[in-house]
Amino acid sequence: MDPFQHMHDWKHNLDHFFGGDFWNEFDQIVKPPLPAVNLYELENEIICYINLPGIKNSKQIKLYVDDDQLDIKGELFPIEQSGKLIKQEILHGDFSRQIDLPFPVRKDRVQATLKNGLMTVHLHRRMHKQQHKKRIDINELEDE
Repeated sequence: MDPFQHMHDWKHNLDHFFGGDFWNEFDQIVKPPLPAVNLYELENEIICYINLPGIKNSKQIKLYVDDDQLDIKGELFPIEQSGKLIKQEILHGDFSRQIDLPFPVRKDRVQATLKNGLMTVHLHRRMHKQQHKKRIDINELEDE
């Protein structure tokens, strides 16, 4: 059961009435992107915080960097469902998200850590052109 199905139907009807993709700019309001991300830009660095509730193991996530884009794939909150769903507000399931970065980054200087469902990715500005997307290793931090 998709909690946003009525909104999607409403959006489709308005797109049909007004023509084209009338509501494309409002997609994040209808259904927010998964996972939630905060980006911080420094002079030659980017710090990216990615909210990954329910993720305990870095093997559950695939993280790639390519030029000025960070790609992340995985599954949030693999909830075992039982009984009749009455209300659903926790977004979960498979996700794939491309995060546009404000400038190209170095593939050889990326650090990613995961602790308590929060991933921190530290990226450095690239000064010359590189080729090919690179998968990033994620370090797991122990609980204190």
